[in-house]
Amino acid sequence: MIFTNREIYLDNSATTKVSRTVADTVYDMMVNEYGNPSSLHSKGLEAQHRVEKARSILAESIGADSREIYFTSGGTEGNNLAVIGTALRRRKTGNRIVTTSTEHSSVMEACGYLEKQGFEVVYLPVDRYGAVSEESIYEAVNEKTVLVSVMYVNNELGTIQPVERIKRIIKRKNSQAVFHTDAVQAFGKLPVRAGKLNADIITVSGHKIHAPKGVGAIYIKKGTLITPRQFGGEQQSRIRPGTEAAALIAGLGQAVSEIEADTISAINELNAYLRKRLSEIDGTVINSPENALGYVINFSVTGKKSETMVHFLAERGIYVSSGSACAKGKQSYVLKAAGLDKGLSDTAIRVSFSKYNTTQDIDALAEAIICAKGIIADI
Repeated sequence: MIFTNREIYLDNSATTKVSRTVADTVYDMMVNEYGNPSSLHSKGLEAQHRVEKARSILAESIGADSREIYFTSGGTEGNNLAVIGTALRRRKTGNRIVTTSTEHSSVMEACGYLEKQGFEVVYLPVDRYGAVSEESIYEAVNEKTVLVSVMYVNNELGTIQPVERIKRIIKRKNSQAVFHTDAVQAFGKLPVRAGKLNADIITVSGHKIHAPKGVGAIYIKKGTLITPRQFGGEQQSRIRPGTEAAALIAGLGQAVSEIEADTISAINELNAYLRKRLSEIDGTVINSPENALGYVINFSVTGKKSETMVHFLAERGIYVSSGSACAKGKQSYVLKAAGLDKGLSDTAIRVSFSKYNTTQDIDALAEAIICAKGIIADI
Protein backbone atom coordinates (compact mmCIF):
# COMPACT_ATOMS: atom_id res chain seq x y z
CA MET A 1 0.00 0.00 0.00
CA ILE A 2 1.36 3.41 -1.00
CA PHE A 3 1.19 6.18 1.56
CA THR A 4 3.39 9.25 1.84
CA ASN A 5 4.25 11.79 4.47
CA ARG A 6 4.24 14.60 1.94
CA GLU A 7 1.23 16.76 1.16
CA ILE A 8 -0.70 15.77 -1.96
CA TYR A 9 -2.83 18.66 -3.13
CA LEU A 10 -5.42 17.74 -5.76
CA ASP A 11 -7.95 20.55 -5.30
CA ASN A 12 -6.53 23.10 -7.72
CA SER A 13 -9.91 24.10 -9.16
CA ALA A 14 -10.70 25.50 -5.73
CA THR A 15 -7.40 27.35 -5.48
CA THR A 16 -3.76 26.88 -6.37
CA LYS A 17 -0.55 27.21 -4.43
CA VAL A 18 1.03 30.60 -5.04
CA SER A 19 4.32 30.16 -6.88
CA ARG A 20 7.51 31.29 -5.15
CA THR A 21 8.27 33.94 -7.76
CA VAL A 22 4.74 35.32 -7.52
CA ALA A 23 4.97 35.45 -3.71
CA ASP A 24 8.32 37.27 -4.01
CA THR A 25 6.77 39.76 -6.41
CA VAL A 26 3.88 40.49 -4.05
CA TYR A 27 6.24 40.84 -1.08
CA ASP A 28 8.49 43.23 -2.98
CA MET A 29 5.51 45.39 -3.90
CA MET A 30 4.26 45.47 -0.31
CA VAL A 31 7.54 46.53 1.28
CA ASN A 32 9.33 48.43 -1.51
CA GLU A 33 6.91 49.71 -4.17
CA TYR A 34 4.02 50.27 -1.80
CA GLY A 35 2.76 53.62 -3.13
CA ASN A 36 -0.81 54.33 -4.15
CA PRO A 37 -0.95 53.90 -7.95
CA SER A 38 -3.03 57.09 -8.16
CA SER A 39 -0.50 59.25 -6.32
CA LEU A 40 1.50 61.63 -8.50
CA HIS A 41 4.82 61.34 -6.66
CA SER A 42 7.55 58.82 -7.49
CA LYS A 43 6.30 56.09 -5.13
CA GLY A 44 2.88 56.26 -6.73
CA LEU A 45 4.34 56.25 -10.22
CA GLU A 46 6.41 53.16 -9.38
CA ALA A 47 3.27 51.30 -8.29
CA GLN A 48 1.31 52.53 -11.31
CA HIS A 49 4.06 51.27 -13.61
CA ARG A 50 3.79 47.79 -12.10
CA VAL A 51 0.01 47.82 -12.43
CA GLU A 52 0.23 48.81 -16.10
CA LYS A 53 2.92 46.22 -16.74
CA ALA A 54 0.60 43.53 -15.36
CA ARG A 55 -2.24 44.89 -17.48
CA SER A 56 -0.09 44.65 -20.61
CA ILE A 57 0.98 41.09 -19.77
CA LEU A 58 -2.62 39.98 -19.32
CA ALA A 59 -3.78 41.81 -22.45
CA GLU A 60 -1.06 40.19 -24.53
CA SER A 61 -1.91 36.75 -23.16
CA ILE A 62 -5.51 36.97 -24.44
CA GLY A 63 -4.81 39.04 -27.53
CA ALA A 64 -6.49 42.22 -26.32
CA ASP A 65 -5.69 45.91 -26.04
CA SER A 66 -4.52 46.80 -22.54
CA ARG A 67 -7.29 49.42 -22.38
CA GLU A 68 -9.80 46.56 -22.50
CA ILE A 69 -8.48 44.99 -19.26
CA TYR A 70 -9.90 45.93 -15.85
CA PHE A 71 -8.64 44.46 -12.60
CA THR A 72 -11.13 43.07 -10.08
CA SER A 73 -11.04 41.20 -6.78
CA GLY A 74 -11.60 37.89 -8.58
CA GLY A 75 -14.04 35.79 -10.57
CA THR A 76 -17.13 36.49 -8.48
CA GLU A 77 -16.82 40.25 -8.80
CA GLY A 78 -15.97 39.95 -12.48
CA ASN A 79 -18.99 37.78 -13.21
CA ASN A 80 -21.30 40.08 -11.24
CA LEU A 81 -19.97 43.08 -13.10
CA ALA A 82 -20.39 41.34 -16.45
CA VAL A 83 -23.88 39.96 -15.88
CA ILE A 84 -25.54 42.68 -13.84
CA GLY A 85 -23.61 45.54 -15.43
CA THR A 86 -24.58 44.44 -18.95
CA ALA A 87 -28.22 43.77 -18.12
CA LEU A 88 -28.77 47.11 -16.40
CA ARG A 89 -27.03 49.00 -19.18
CA ARG A 90 -29.14 47.36 -21.90
CA ARG A 91 -32.52 46.97 -20.21
CA LYS A 92 -34.12 49.53 -22.53
CA THR A 93 -33.39 47.24 -25.49
CA GLY A 94 -34.65 44.00 -23.96
CA ASN A 95 -35.02 41.94 -20.80
CA ARG A 96 -33.95 38.39 -21.70
CA ILE A 97 -30.78 36.73 -20.43
CA VAL A 98 -29.68 33.32 -21.70
CA THR A 99 -27.37 31.17 -19.60
CA THR A 100 -27.01 27.52 -18.56
CA SER A 101 -28.18 25.59 -15.54
CA THR A 102 -24.60 24.73 -14.57
CA GLU A 103 -22.92 28.14 -14.37
CA HIS A 104 -20.82 29.17 -11.39
CA SER A 105 -22.88 30.45 -8.46
CA SER A 106 -21.63 34.01 -9.07
CA VAL A 107 -23.46 33.95 -12.41
CA MET A 108 -26.48 31.99 -11.17
CA GLU A 109 -27.09 34.29 -8.22
CA ALA A 110 -26.49 37.41 -10.30
CA CYS A 111 -29.18 36.14 -12.68
CA GLY A 112 -31.46 35.46 -9.71
CA TYR A 113 -31.01 39.07 -8.61
CA LEU A 114 -31.89 40.29 -12.10
CA GLU A 115 -35.03 38.16 -12.18
CA LYS A 116 -36.22 40.14 -9.16
CA GLN A 117 -35.57 43.30 -11.19
CA GLY A 118 -37.92 42.14 -13.92
CA PHE A 119 -35.55 40.33 -16.26
CA GLU A 120 -36.42 37.00 -17.86
CA VAL A 121 -33.64 34.45 -17.42
CA VAL A 122 -33.53 31.29 -19.53
CA TYR A 123 -31.48 28.55 -17.82
CA LEU A 124 -30.63 26.12 -20.60
CA PRO A 125 -30.51 22.39 -19.79
CA VAL A 126 -27.35 20.34 -20.23
CA ASP A 127 -26.66 16.72 -21.11
CA ARG A 128 -25.34 13.92 -18.89
CA TYR A 129 -21.87 15.45 -18.97
CA GLY A 130 -22.89 19.05 -18.41
CA ALA A 131 -22.66 20.20 -22.03
CA VAL A 132 -25.14 22.69 -23.47
CA SER A 133 -26.23 22.24 -27.08
CA GLU A 134 -25.78 24.91 -29.71
CA GLU A 135 -29.35 24.26 -30.85
CA SER A 136 -30.77 25.20 -27.45
CA ILE A 137 -28.79 28.45 -27.45
CA TYR A 138 -30.06 29.25 -30.93
CA GLU A 139 -33.67 28.60 -29.91
CA ALA A 140 -33.36 30.70 -26.72
CA VAL A 141 -31.89 33.85 -28.26
CA ASN A 142 -34.48 36.32 -29.57
CA GLU A 143 -34.86 40.02 -30.25
CA LYS A 144 -35.25 40.76 -26.53
CA THR A 145 -32.02 39.03 -25.53
CA VAL A 146 -29.47 41.43 -24.03
CA LEU A 147 -26.93 38.93 -22.69
CA VAL A 148 -25.77 35.37 -23.29
CA SER A 149 -23.48 34.09 -20.52
CA VAL A 150 -21.91 30.63 -20.87
CA MET A 151 -18.81 29.50 -18.99
CA TYR A 152 -15.85 28.18 -20.96
CA VAL A 153 -15.10 25.24 -18.64
CA ASN A 154 -17.38 23.89 -15.94
CA ASN A 155 -15.71 24.01 -12.53
CA GLU A 156 -17.09 20.67 -11.29
CA LEU A 157 -17.08 18.38 -14.34
CA GLY A 158 -14.42 20.02 -16.50
CA THR A 159 -16.88 20.14 -19.41
CA ILE A 160 -15.73 22.42 -22.23
CA GLN A 161 -18.64 24.39 -23.63
CA PRO A 162 -18.92 25.43 -27.33
CA VAL A 163 -18.07 29.04 -26.52
CA GLU A 164 -16.17 29.70 -29.75
CA ARG A 165 -19.41 29.35 -31.72
CA ILE A 166 -21.81 31.27 -29.48
CA LYS A 167 -21.25 34.74 -30.93
CA ARG A 168 -21.93 33.33 -34.39
CA ILE A 169 -25.20 31.88 -33.10
CA ILE A 170 -26.17 35.28 -31.69
CA LYS A 171 -25.43 36.95 -35.04
CA ARG A 172 -27.41 34.29 -36.94
CA LYS A 173 -30.44 35.32 -34.88
CA ASN A 174 -29.78 38.98 -35.79
CA SER A 175 -29.44 39.69 -32.09
CA GLN A 176 -27.39 42.49 -30.54
CA ALA A 177 -26.89 40.49 -27.33
CA VAL A 178 -23.59 40.77 -25.48
CA PHE A 179 -21.70 37.49 -25.10
CA HIS A 180 -19.94 36.91 -21.77
CA THR A 181 -17.88 33.85 -20.87
CA ASP A 182 -16.63 32.96 -17.41
CA ALA A 183 -13.15 31.70 -18.28
CA VAL A 184 -11.95 31.32 -14.69
CA GLN A 185 -11.35 27.56 -15.00
CA ALA A 186 -10.06 27.79 -18.57
CA PHE A 187 -7.54 30.61 -18.33
CA GLY A 188 -3.99 29.32 -18.20
CA LYS A 189 -5.17 25.80 -19.06
CA LEU A 190 -6.67 26.34 -22.51
CA PRO A 191 -5.97 29.06 -25.06
CA VAL A 192 -8.16 32.01 -24.07
CA ARG A 193 -7.94 34.45 -26.96
CA ALA A 194 -10.44 37.26 -27.26
CA GLY A 195 -10.45 37.15 -31.05
CA LYS A 196 -10.95 33.40 -31.32
CA LEU A 197 -13.66 33.31 -28.65
CA ASN A 198 -15.26 36.43 -30.15
CA ALA A 199 -16.55 37.23 -26.67
CA ASP A 200 -17.53 40.72 -25.62
CA ILE A 201 -16.63 40.11 -21.97
CA ILE A 202 -14.26 37.54 -20.43
CA THR A 203 -13.74 36.90 -16.73
CA VAL A 204 -10.52 35.46 -15.24
CA SER A 205 -9.21 34.95 -11.72
CA GLY A 206 -5.73 34.90 -10.22
CA HIS A 207 -5.90 32.20 -7.60
CA LYS A 208 -6.59 29.48 -10.17
CA ILE A 209 -3.20 30.06 -11.86
CA HIS A 210 -0.82 30.31 -8.87
CA ALA A 211 -1.49 34.00 -8.18
CA PRO A 212 -2.89 35.25 -4.85
CA LYS A 213 -6.54 35.19 -3.86
CA GLY A 214 -8.31 38.52 -4.11
CA VAL A 215 -7.30 39.53 -7.62
CA GLY A 216 -8.71 38.86 -11.07
CA ALA A 217 -9.53 40.69 -14.25
CA ILE A 218 -12.27 41.27 -16.75
CA TYR A 219 -11.84 41.87 -20.47
CA ILE A 220 -14.46 44.22 -21.91
CA LYS A 221 -14.28 44.56 -25.68
CA LYS A 222 -13.98 48.11 -26.93
CA GLY A 223 -17.46 49.48 -27.59
CA THR A 224 -19.18 47.16 -25.11
CA LEU A 225 -20.92 49.33 -22.53
CA ILE A 226 -21.79 48.23 -19.00
CA THR A 227 -23.04 49.89 -15.85
CA PRO A 228 -20.46 49.90 -13.03
CA ARG A 229 -21.32 48.03 -9.84
CA GLN A 230 -19.36 50.32 -7.53
CA PHE A 231 -18.67 54.03 -7.44
CA GLY A 232 -16.10 56.46 -6.09
CA GLY A 233 -12.94 57.32 -7.96
CA GLU A 234 -11.52 57.77 -11.43
CA GLN A 235 -9.51 54.55 -11.50
CA GLN A 236 -9.89 52.13 -14.43
CA SER A 237 -12.10 54.49 -16.43
CA ARG A 238 -14.64 54.35 -13.57
CA ILE A 239 -15.67 50.85 -14.69
CA ARG A 240 -14.09 49.46 -11.53
CA PRO A 241 -13.06 52.45 -9.37
CA GLY A 242 -11.14 52.30 -6.12
CA THR A 243 -7.47 52.06 -5.26
CA GLU A 244 -5.95 49.19 -7.20
CA ALA A 245 -4.50 46.29 -5.17
CA ALA A 246 -1.11 46.93 -6.78
CA ALA A 247 0.77 44.13 -5.01
CA LEU A 248 -1.81 41.50 -5.93
CA ILE A 249 -2.08 42.82 -9.48
CA ALA A 250 1.68 42.61 -9.92
CA GLY A 251 1.49 39.04 -8.63
CA LEU A 252 -1.21 38.24 -11.17
CA GLY A 253 0.96 39.65 -13.93
CA GLN A 254 3.87 37.50 -12.80
CA ALA A 255 1.67 34.39 -12.69
CA VAL A 256 0.37 35.04 -16.21
CA SER A 257 3.95 35.44 -17.47
CA GLU A 258 4.74 31.98 -16.06
CA ILE A 259 1.96 30.13 -17.91
CA GLU A 260 3.53 27.34 -19.93
CA ALA A 261 1.74 25.96 -22.99
CA ASP A 262 3.46 22.58 -22.77
CA THR A 263 2.00 21.99 -19.29
CA ILE A 264 -1.33 21.08 -20.90
CA SER A 265 0.00 17.88 -22.48
CA ALA A 266 1.59 16.80 -19.19
CA ILE A 267 -1.71 17.38 -17.37
CA ASN A 268 -3.59 15.38 -20.01
CA GLU A 269 -1.23 12.48 -19.34
CA LEU A 270 -1.97 12.72 -15.61
CA ASN A 271 -5.69 12.73 -16.35
CA ALA A 272 -5.39 9.61 -18.52
CA TYR A 273 -3.35 7.89 -15.83
CA LEU A 274 -5.93 8.66 -13.15
CA ARG A 275 -8.73 7.38 -15.39
CA LYS A 276 -6.75 4.16 -15.82
CA ARG A 277 -6.19 3.73 -12.07
CA LEU A 278 -9.87 4.42 -11.34
CA SER A 279 -10.96 1.84 -13.92
CA GLU A 280 -9.06 -0.74 -11.88
CA ILE A 281 -11.07 0.04 -8.71
CA ASP A 282 -14.46 -1.67 -8.46
CA GLY A 283 -17.38 0.64 -7.87
CA THR A 284 -15.89 3.82 -9.33
CA VAL A 285 -17.76 5.78 -12.00
CA ILE A 286 -16.22 8.67 -13.92
CA ASN A 287 -18.67 11.56 -14.23
CA SER A 288 -16.55 13.88 -16.39
CA PRO A 289 -16.75 13.49 -20.18
CA GLU A 290 -13.83 12.01 -22.11
CA ASN A 291 -13.16 15.36 -23.79
CA ALA A 292 -13.25 17.37 -20.55
CA LEU A 293 -10.49 19.75 -19.57
CA GLY A 294 -7.56 17.58 -18.51
CA TYR A 295 -7.11 19.54 -15.30
CA VAL A 296 -10.43 18.31 -13.84
CA ILE A 297 -11.86 14.83 -13.33
CA ASN A 298 -15.04 14.14 -11.39
CA PHE A 299 -15.77 10.59 -10.30
CA SER A 300 -17.91 8.70 -7.79
CA VAL A 301 -16.85 5.97 -5.39
CA THR A 302 -20.28 4.41 -5.20
CA GLY A 303 -21.64 3.78 -1.75
CA LYS A 304 -19.10 6.06 -0.05
CA LYS A 305 -20.42 9.50 0.90
CA SER A 306 -18.38 12.34 -0.61
CA GLU A 307 -17.89 14.26 2.62
CA THR A 308 -16.69 11.16 4.47
CA MET A 309 -14.28 10.30 1.67
CA VAL A 310 -12.90 13.86 1.54
CA HIS A 311 -12.16 13.78 5.29
CA PHE A 312 -10.68 10.28 5.09
CA LEU A 313 -8.27 11.37 2.37
CA ALA A 314 -7.41 14.65 4.10
CA GLU A 315 -6.41 12.77 7.24
CA ARG A 316 -3.83 11.02 5.05
CA GLY A 317 -2.53 14.25 3.52
CA ILE A 318 -4.46 13.95 0.25
CA TYR A 319 -6.65 16.94 -0.56
CA VAL A 320 -9.57 16.65 -2.98
CA SER A 321 -13.07 18.15 -3.00
CA SER A 322 -16.66 17.05 -3.27
CA GLY A 323 -17.51 19.86 -5.70
CA SER A 324 -17.23 23.62 -5.94
CA ALA A 325 -15.58 25.25 -2.92
CA CYS A 326 -18.18 28.04 -3.12
CA ALA A 327 -20.93 25.51 -2.29
CA LYS A 328 -19.34 24.80 1.12
CA GLY A 329 -20.40 21.15 1.09
CA LYS A 330 -23.98 21.61 -0.17
CA GLN A 331 -25.34 19.14 -2.71
CA SER A 332 -24.15 20.00 -6.21
CA TYR A 333 -26.77 21.68 -8.41
CA VAL A 334 -24.37 21.12 -11.32
CA LEU A 335 -24.45 17.33 -10.98
CA LYS A 336 -28.21 17.44 -10.45
CA ALA A 337 -28.68 19.52 -13.61
CA ALA A 338 -26.51 17.02 -15.50
CA GLY A 339 -28.97 14.30 -14.49
CA LEU A 340 -26.74 12.28 -12.19
CA ASP A 341 -28.77 10.09 -9.87
CA LYS A 342 -28.54 10.75 -6.16
CA GLY A 343 -26.27 7.76 -5.64
CA LEU A 344 -23.61 9.22 -7.93
CA SER A 345 -24.13 12.82 -6.83
CA ASP A 346 -23.81 11.98 -3.12
CA THR A 347 -20.55 10.10 -3.71
CA ALA A 348 -18.89 12.44 -6.21
CA ILE A 349 -15.28 13.50 -5.80
CA ARG A 350 -13.49 16.16 -7.82
CA VAL A 351 -9.75 15.90 -8.44
CA SER A 352 -8.09 18.90 -10.09
CA PHE A 353 -4.46 19.12 -11.12
CA SER A 354 -1.73 21.73 -11.33
CA LYS A 355 1.77 21.73 -12.77
CA TYR A 356 3.06 20.53 -9.40
CA ASN A 357 1.25 17.15 -9.49
CA THR A 358 2.84 13.81 -10.43
CA THR A 359 1.87 10.22 -11.17
CA GLN A 360 3.04 9.38 -7.64
CA ASP A 361 0.25 11.62 -6.34
CA ILE A 362 -2.26 9.61 -8.36
CA ASP A 363 -0.88 6.30 -7.12
CA ALA A 364 -1.21 7.50 -3.52
CA LEU A 365 -4.79 8.65 -4.18
CA ALA A 366 -5.78 5.35 -5.81
CA GLU A 367 -4.32 3.30 -2.96
CA ALA A 368 -6.07 5.50 -0.40
CA ILE A 369 -9.40 5.02 -2.20
CA ILE A 370 -8.91 1.25 -2.15
CA CYS A 371 -8.17 1.48 1.57
CA ALA A 372 -11.24 3.68 2.16
CA LYS A 373 -13.51 1.17 0.43
CA GLY A 374 -12.59 -1.38 3.06
CA ILE A 375 -13.03 0.98 6.02
CA ILE A 376 -15.80 3.47 5.28
CA ALA A 377 -19.31 2.12 5.68
CA ASP A 378 -21.73 2.37 2.76
CA ILE A 379 -24.39 5.06 2.87
